[in-house]
Amino acid sequence: MSLRINDIAPDFTADTTQGAIQFHDWIGNGWAVLFSHPKNFTPVCTTELGAMAGLEPEFRKRGAKIIGISVDPVESHSKWKNDIKTATGFDVDYPLIGDKDLQVAKLYDMLPAGAGETSEGRTPADNATVRSVFIIGPDKKIKLILTYPMTTGRNFNEILRAIDSIQLTAKHQVATPANWQQGEDVIITAAVSNEDAVTRFGSFDTVLPYLRKTKQPQA
Repeated sequence: MSLRINDIAPDFTADTTQGAIQFHDWIGNGWAVLFSHPKNFTPVCTTELGAMAGLEPEFRKRGAKIIGISVDPVESHSKWKNDIKTATGFDVDYPLIGDKDLQVAKLYDMLPAGAGETSEGRTPADNATVRSVFIIGPDKKIKLILTYPMTTGRNFNEILRAIDSIQLTAKHQVATPANWQQGEDVIITAAVSNEDAVTRFGSFDTVLPYLRKTKQPQA
């Protein structure tokens, strides 16, 4: 069954570079970003894991943990960390899930059920669809899913931007327009009447009858 936004993120137990985890327990009461990789020691993924290591403090500010997964054993992940440091200058201090039996990749609909039961002998092309990002909320529901091709490195600043929007819009009855950045104007949702909008947000601009903009609410 395919996963959709607002589905409960499937729970699982797994070995990681920081020991065994139960995923929902590991998330706790905060946010989580699960991002996957088709194979260790591949060029694009090496840059991505380093980029995430560099941005980890920004995720932490937002109450979000990050965790990587690759369909290779944990022992291989530990060796890969040295290459990531060489290539990017960053130490990977967040956990990396070992998914050598492909169980998590299948659970998250990144590989079909018939993909086999071992990562051994599989090429990156065999695992090309294991290139997804899942943002998961404190309620353990999936808030965002993105899947990239192997040749396109992911923009993790966009993941941070998305978390900013998701957290803001979960707290206030607003939405964020295209290319929105922190501090910019937001959209008042249709559920808020004009009278209520004045009470909630003060002034607002009516661009179209169904498009009203106001200053970003304070956290």
